[in-house]
Amino acid sequence: MRFMAWIVISIFYRIRPTGIENIPDKGAAVVVCNHVSFIDPVILGGSIRRPLRFVMYYKIFEIPVLRFFFRTAKAIPIASASEDEALMTAAFDQVDAELAAGNLVCIFPEGGITRDGKLQRFRPGIEKIIARRAVPVIPVALGRLWGSWFSRNKSGGVRRIPGRLFAKVPVMIGEAVPPQDVSAEKLETLVRSMRGEQR
Repeated sequence: MRFMAWIVISIFYRIRPTGIENIPDKGAAVVVCNHVSFIDPVILGGSIRRPLRFVMYYKIFEIPVLRFFFRTAKAIPIASASEDEALMTAAFDQVDAELAAGNLVCIFPEGGITRDGKLQRFRPGIEKIIARRAVPVIPVALGRLWGSWFSRNKSGGVRRIPGRLFAKVPVMIGEAVPPQDVSAEKLETLVRSMRGEQR
């Protein structure tokens, strides 16, 4: 699946991962990343050498074009408590089970894809995860995807006109933050600093 993801993203972009050495060869960790486009999980899955268990909004999980990839990659659908509290509880339980098994779990703490290219406030779900299972958290920043074919348009859907095809897309992987130092605010600051002006 990682090879397939790499083929797919290489058709559209030139991926430039840095900091790959910050991903541990084994053991549990949570990866947190800014969310710029519908294809972000595919880019991360093709850039990081270990399988990732993605936590994603259940409606994106059901997108027909990507649903097969998400299911095969054992992604974890989640909803807000107001939409489906049982699904939200099940998602946190599944995240904990994956971490207990020594896997990597990836979340997008903004809670959705940006609508204006700006980094949104990180929600405190990551703190809930770490309070339950104390594992390191690895910040990742994606750049140069805003305005691409797979980023949102003004109405919230996929852009009809292809943009930024074959652009160099940096995937910046930072050093792990120990569990005792994890907070949503700190992780947001780290990702914002890593991304810089590369929207």
